[in-house]
Amino acid sequence: MDELLISRTQQAIRERVFPGCIIGLIRANRRIVIPVGTTDGKNPVNENTVYDLASITKSIPLASLALTLMQENPPRLNLEGKVIEYLPELRNGHGATIEDLLRYRVKGSKMSELQFKTFEEIRTHVLEKGFDLPRRSLGEDGWGTYTNLPAFVLGLIIERVTGEILPALADKYFFKPLGMNDTTFFPENLDTSTLTGRSKLMLIDKWIAPTEIVDGQEIRGIVHDESARVFSRARRAVGHAGLFSTAPDLLKFLEAMIAGELPAVVDGAQKGLGWEIGREWMGSKGGKGVFGKTGFTGTSILCDPEKGIGLVILSNRTYPHRPPDNSAINLFRKDIAHIVLE
Repeated sequence: MDELLISRTQQAIRERVFPGCIIGLIRANRRIVIPVGTTDGKNPVNENTVYDLASITKSIPLASLALTLMQENPPRLNLEGKVIEYLPELRNGHGATIEDLLRYRVKGSKMSELQFKTFEEIRTHVLEKGFDLPRRSLGEDGWGTYTNLPAFVLGLIIERVTGEILPALADKYFFKPLGMNDTTFFPENLDTSTLTGRSKLMLIDKWIAPTEIVDGQEIRGIVHDESARVFSRARRAVGHAGLFSTAPDLLKFLEAMIAGELPAVVDGAQKGLGWEIGREWMGSKGGKGVFGKTGFTGTSILCDPEKGIGLVILSNRTYPHRPPDNSAINLFRKDIAHIVLE
């Protein structure tokens, strides 16, 4: 299997799908991490290379936190609870619920168009504009129109009901208990004590994969998503993007789900609450209850609890410039899923 995974990844590199990639896998109690290629044409990928996870942030930690808070006693979130009950300052709520946010059944402001505002202006704009349409107009089954807005609003709600910020909550509930020490919203804070003689600047250059070159400037070590970057520069995190991690760390999260240590997360994920189910990129070889999540930068995670398989794909397919569509990366994801889920 390792040879097949390496061969398919090398093919993708030749086809310029990405400059390099890491495949992490849990299968039959075996754990492997396979790095192939480079991060930028010169620096080789290694198993501890840090990648911008992009929209995986919507599932880890955001949806996972929401699902966990629903199972607490007493629950701090209610699936059918109205958004305006948690954010009374939100206008035009149209009766939307927490479930509508998790299933992306509301739409409104396009977050990327707000990138030239300050983080305070973005938050105020979203709350004052609210949602465009009643949720019933956007589809009641499955996911609706996929945008960053629902995850951004859900992040605000989670911080409101807990009184804590997203990075602190993610650390408390998941990252610290699971030993995910290289997972963070702020990569400059990663522990460099084991990197004898290396500066933090070298950490950014060597250990963190860049995501794109825009106007001659390389984006590396700060979130690729434009609106999330506004918040990150102000040392704030949002729910729709911004998390950085490594393959070994994400495998720890997948292992915990497979081992039954995060039952609320798995139960909700298998229902499509904040996670993807039944997507073509997942292939057709999985068991019942397969779920996962993709990230725009070229990342994805996949979990098959029935077969005890977890898959991580980390790449920077947007480097040096983003491709015109998702066809190449989704074909790669599908092919890798077929190999590992066979």
